[in-house]
Amino acid sequence: MTTTIILTAAIITGLGLLLAVALYLVAQRFKVEEDPRIGQVEKVMPGANCGGCGFAGCHAFAEAAVKASNLDDIFCPVGGNPTMKQVASILGYEVREKAPMVAVLRCAGTCANRPVVNEYDGVMSCKAKAALYAGDTLCRFGCLGCGDCVAACSFGAIKMDPETGLPSFDESKCTGCGSCVKACPKGLVELRAKGPRGMRVYVSCRNKEKGPAVKKACSAACIGCGICEKTCTHDAVHVVDNVAVIDYAKCKLCRECEAMCPTGAIHAVNFPKPLDKDAVKARVQERQKKAREAAAAAKAATQMKEVQSNG
Repeated sequence: MTTTIILTAAIITGLGLLLAVALYLVAQRFKVEEDPRIGQVEKVMPGANCGGCGFAGCHAFAEAAVKASNLDDIFCPVGGNPTMKQVASILGYEVREKAPMVAVLRCAGTCANRPVVNEYDGVMSCKAKAALYAGDTLCRFGCLGCGDCVAACSFGAIKMDPETGLPSFDESKCTGCGSCVKACPKGLVELRAKGPRGMRVYVSCRNKEKGPAVKKACSAACIGCGICEKTCTHDAVHVVDNVAVIDYAKCKLCRECEAMCPTGAIHAVNFPKPLDKDAVKARVQERQKKAREAAAAAKAATQMKEVQSNG
């Protein structure tokens, strides 16, 4: 009996050793050598594995960075410029600094501005709700209020505000990873340049319907009137598909569009002083008056030249 047990143990041990040697030889035969720089790059990454860079995680980002010929199209939003400088140093590349980005909500449809007209009784998920119907208000473009963006944020930067029914963004925690952007089925969360000292101006609406229908749906919506586009002297505001869009790359933060907006759909944040709308309106109206007078004078001069040439 004892001999049988010893023999069995010896056979199992020998078989285990044989299989271990076989596995080792196979591993050595088919192993793939990894560029050591991949590990070096991964070490300087923030380790969030959020996917905001467009890759599956920090390791995948490191692999892509090492294989790339430059870092123009590769950027870690969580680590930002400091992390990218370290990556560039490891790889011997040059890297251009990018403006810090922050998430903003393109919807001002609070409970007060956009009354509920029906009751949703289903899974509390924006994605599920959007698949079933347009929403529980008259605005089919507005926030669904189920908090998919909150669940998607790995940094605790988003919370639902029970008073407004909308998500609230804490820019001090926002890394600009874009997870909330991907999570919103209505496309209402947008990444924008954080701006100097955090100051930025954006249109908090994405309703593409025409004026009367929009006004009926939400009192704070963009009605596509085009006043902001006519006001802006920097070509930063354009009405596209009945809704205004501000190009933050061109915006000079003058806030004239905000002052002239009849519905308050244009929002400005982190400015040190409150906006004196009356003063801005007076300035804009005076400028437009002078422009009209100059255009009329130029037209009259042209007509005079034509008369003289014909006479």
